[in-house]
Amino acid sequence: MIKKELAHIRKQFKLDHEKLEIFNILNVYIMKESNEIYHYERQSFSLLDREKQELYMANFKKLLTGELDQKMFELKFQEEAEKPSQVLLHQGLVTGNPEEWQDLMLLLVEKMLADTQYERDTVITFVHGQYFKPTKIRNEEAEVSEKDEMFANPFILCSVNSTEQQRKILMFDYVEREYKYNVFVDPIIKLNSPEQGFFYPSVTDNYSDMNRIVYCSGKANEPNWHFIEQVLNAEKTVTAQEERTIFEEIVKEVAGDQLDASTIAHVYEEIHRVIETNEEEEPPKLDYKDVERMLTVSGVENVTMEKVERAFQTVVDNKNYELKANSVMPKFTSKSIKIDTKIATISVSPQDLKYVRQVNYKGKRCILIEVDEDAVIEGFTLSTETL
Repeated sequence: MIKKELAHIRKQFKLDHEKLEIFNILNVYIMKESNEIYHYERQSFSLLDREKQELYMANFKKLLTGELDQKMFELKFQEEAEKPSQVLLHQGLVTGNPEEWQDLMLLLVEKMLADTQYERDTVITFVHGQYFKPTKIRNEEAEVSEKDEMFANPFILCSVNSTEQQRKILMFDYVEREYKYNVFVDPIIKLNSPEQGFFYPSVTDNYSDMNRIVYCSGKANEPNWHFIEQVLNAEKTVTAQEERTIFEEIVKEVAGDQLDASTIAHVYEEIHRVIETNEEEEPPKLDYKDVERMLTVSGVENVTMEKVERAFQTVVDNKNYELKANSVMPKFTSKSIKIDTKIATISVSPQDLKYVRQVNYKGKRCILIEVDEDAVIEGFTLSTETL
């Protein structure tokens, strides 16, 4: 699955969308004290109140929102799982019997409860549906509409949401014209912030990939590995954050711990160029040959292919390991790179990183930033000093 396919799926999750059908929804309530199923209920999604449908749709869209390898992870299933969830999911995907689908999903819930203690009451929601995607890009000059040739992609989506107790509140009664103290005992299901979930199957080149599943994490770079391995029976993967750490360690092995800002800027410019010029369907990857070339053209001295190859072997124990270029690139906040120091955090745009220097002034290390205009702090223009 690539980014644009995930974005296409996410866009379908809104009411009355002509390219989305949801058949059934199953809600399972888990009590934290007993860690058992307290109640479950299956309904036809179309029979729900419209307000409920809107809440669920917003939850599903939230679940599917996030960057690949940060919050969304495309995973392969383990080949030799004892009770493979892939089989349960595939059976649930193809069955036309709502009761059979419900029983299969409840078996998945049992796996979720094994060896796991939930801190709060939790609601696990499953939906069974399908979305449609055109088989080809629409030709505006052709008489045939893209609707005439569509792929129907059946799917199962699962969202895990915790609950919270409502706060004690003071209310004003308009009829009685008095203030009343109310305590609501019914828990609130936090549909606006799913804890985790999954979307099955993944999609590649418009085709459903039954051997892969998309795991959705509630927090960036914090996937639940127990859920991934023991519940989904999927293989572990590397987060974008871990991938960047691997890249940094490889560069340190080759070039040392200290690099000037200009060199760092050139390295990331090279990675950005690889991403922008990639014409393949799959996201670009970097092997030790690519890293050697990037470091060389960026001005790092004494770089050899053998040295970079050894660095890969040292850091990841695999000289043929390939880094995902999109994961290696820093995830800029407001399109900027953060420079962390003990007394301040400085944000600089990636293209301006080359104007930053660390210098020694009167025996002290200082950050020097070259600017072509006056610096302004809270509306005050800084005076210019000559060092």
